[in-house]
Parts: sequence; structure tokens; C-alpha cells
Amino acid sequence: MLNDDTIAGGTGFGTHGHSDMEIITIPLSGSLAHKDSMGNSEVIHTSEIQVMSAGTGVRHSEFNADENIPVSLLQIWVMPNKQRVTPRYQQIKLNRDDRRNKIQQILSPIETEGEVWIHQDAWFHLGHFDKDISVNYELKDKINNGLYIFVIKGEVKVNDQELSTRDGYGVWGTDTITLTALTDSEFLLMEVPMNS
Repeated sequence: MLNDDTIAGGTGFGTHGHSDMEIITIPLSGSLAHKDSMGNSEVIHTSEIQVMSAGTGVRHSEFNADENIPVSLLQIWVMPNKQRVTPRYQQIKLNRDDRRNKIQQILSPIETEGEVWIHQDAWFHLGHFDKDISVNYELKDKINNGLYIFVIKGEVKVNDQELSTRDGYGVWGTDTITLTALTDSEFLLMEVPMNS
């Protein structure tokens, strides 16, 4: 599940619980204050990504870290491929230059430097493309996975389908897609299992 939210200054979500869920948070603008029952108290800034594996259970709260400036964010919930794992928290800074006119892998099922990992056979990529730049994306798991494309801003074409800001589009039953920026565009690609 993908939530595309804006949280007004000084507001947020009070302490609540989750279990057996991989929760990925990507601020698009502003900063988000996070506290959880694992003892983490962090601020997640634009150009960072946070993952929380809820596992056997975790409680957390999230509030806009600024009283006056709204925070815009993506929060994605992915069902894990392992149940009842020990809860964990990970947060890293992403290099925005690594997605300029190319796709930047930001999440995978493998613990790797420069990206976060989750308990699922999933891969996420961000892109910031100039007009007329194209990329072919080949699925890592062509048999079990599909691809969901979310347009953060601009206009893109996925194969023959045109998408605009805040549009989402799912593709499955294929090995490769071609994505072309019709304007200066930012997007998120999420390759995830179709059957969990």
C-alpha cells in the first residue's frame, strides 16, 4: 500500500502499533520526527529514506518536525516474506545526483551500502529525468514480480501509457518496461511480488 500524504506544521500521528509489516518512509519535502518503542528518536529529512520492520510488534509516532512548513511524504507498506521477526529500524541519506537521468536503487532484499533493505523480494528505484530521457527497466524476478510506477512530479510514458503527477500504474506479466520522461519528471519504481 502506498500513501501520498502531506502533514501540516505541528501535526502528525500519535503513538500507534504495527506488526508483521515493512514500512518505508520517503519525505519529498520538509522533515518528519519519528519516535518508536525500540528507542529510536530521529528526524527524517528530504533526501533520506527510513525503513521500519515491525515484526513481532512496534509502537511509533510521527509528527511534522516543523511548526510552520508542511511535510510531504510517501509511506509504503509491504507485506514481509518472514513473520514475527525482531523489529528493526534503518535510516540513510540518499545522494540525489545518483538519480539524475538514471534510476537509483534505494531498497532491496539484501543488506547493501547506500540503500535500505526489507524482508521481501522487492526493489525500489527513484528517478529524476530531464525531458525525453528514457530508461529500460528489467524486472529482477520476472516470474513472480510486478512493477508499480508512481509519478512524483511531471509526466512520463510507461510503454504506451502516459502518466501525470500523482498517477500510479501497475505492470506485470512482462520482463521489461520502457519509461520515457515527457517533461522534467520524478518517479518511484516499486518491483514487488504479485502473490504474497
